[in-house]
Amino acid sequence: MAQLWGGRFTKETEDSVFSFNESLSFDKRLFYKDIEGSIAHVVMLEKQKIITLEEKDAIVKGLTSIQEDVDKGNLEFSSEYEDVHSFVEAKLIERIGDAGKKMHTGRSRNDQVALDMRLYVREEVAATDDLLYDLLKVIYRVMSENIETYMPGFTHLQKAQPVTIAHHFGAYFEMFKRDRSRLQDIYKRMNFCPLGAGALAGTTYPLDREYVSSMLGFEGATLNSMDSVSDRDYCIEFLSALSTIMMHLSRFSEEIIIWNSNEYRFIEIDDAYSTGSSIMPQKKNPDIAELVRGKTGRVYGALMSLLTTMKGIPLAYNKDMQEDKEVTFDAIDTVKDCLSLFTGMIDTMKFRPDVMAKSAMMGFTNATDAADYLVKKGVPFRDAHGIIGRLVLYCIDKNCSIEDLSLEELKSISEVFEADLYDAITLKTCVEKRLTKGAPGPKQMEEVLKIHEKYLKDRNVLFQSYLKEE
Repeated sequence: MAQLWGGRFTKETEDSVFSFNESLSFDKRLFYKDIEGSIAHVVMLEKQKIITLEEKDAIVKGLTSIQEDVDKGNLEFSSEYEDVHSFVEAKLIERIGDAGKKMHTGRSRNDQVALDMRLYVREEVAATDDLLYDLLKVIYRVMSENIETYMPGFTHLQKAQPVTIAHHFGAYFEMFKRDRSRLQDIYKRMNFCPLGAGALAGTTYPLDREYVSSMLGFEGATLNSMDSVSDRDYCIEFLSALSTIMMHLSRFSEEIIIWNSNEYRFIEIDDAYSTGSSIMPQKKNPDIAELVRGKTGRVYGALMSLLTTMKGIPLAYNKDMQEDKEVTFDAIDTVKDCLSLFTGMIDTMKFRPDVMAKSAMMGFTNATDAADYLVKKGVPFRDAHGIIGRLVLYCIDKNCSIEDLSLEELKSISEVFEADLYDAITLKTCVEKRLTKGAPGPKQMEEVLKIHEKYLKDRNVLFQSYLKEE
């Protein structure tokens, strides 16, 4: 058991205690951020004349060699170390001697951990945004190709009014666009550097915290050292945003599962994103959509876990906070996998326009338009609503749709009906006449697509500037 503390202790840590306490098994993914943060720290130490130029150069060279050896597979993370930070420091001292012992000057493991986690999460916020952007591009393509592909719109899972694929997918475009804006907000709030906060009360060394912040791409240094080492708000916010992303993916997945069913047959999922049955040879299952739907609870669980961990912790750092990592790492991995696979699934998905249009023509999705027809003829809407209700009952009894009725039958319900009703309640007319902002009419959808095109073309430079520096 290799530890960087022990002068106060007269006994070795019990093996079971060490195993319970260790975090290297999962925080080793912070390795590159630990190297990055340590190099920035020692460069600042030399600038402030706290260590010599020769010591700084030796430490930077040593850290770089450790990273290179890990990259090449010549150095593995050993279970004898408590965490990634002690692993890096111990290996550095082995390689460069006493100079390595000076790397930790003016720094506590508390602010070191806080920095590494913040660097890591910041990068993952940007990576998640990239995946959302890729998904939005696919949704945009589907929308632009299906402005006049009719389908039924639903409320309460019952057919309500005719819409288009473009309009339906456009709803999810708005959801994922909001998800990106949440990530941008999180990025702005979290982009402050905790290094230099020490254990909780700063340090007596003349550190230049703003210099380190600038080197690492932060807006500036945090303003309270106690909050700096005990803040996990950014993790909680990110997990909340990831949970919302999963909620949106799950809703979309549920619809794809329904559309893929034998009863609907609106779509066909590509073979590459489907699986079969071990016993039923006819089956083609929407497993990706089902797994995305199922994994949503896993991400929700991560959010609730960290909220529960943090709810009763007094200032400043407490070991409970080590529990932030595994749940955050798992949620990040889960959401990124789901976004990537979901994007591929809908990008290769095939629609059945004839089936969707036929479905839209059934279920009286044009009933509201029939009522509007009467209103335009001078019938008060509430009366028109009642007339169409009786008309629907008549059709149900005859097992037919409104457009199947003869003009004589229509007039038996209301003398106001004329032959022009048939044109007024076609799918094309029902959709094309809906031109209010946000409606599915083709002219309105073309305007929306122009807005979306500009949005995708402009992107958001907030993340890109940081990623280019990486």
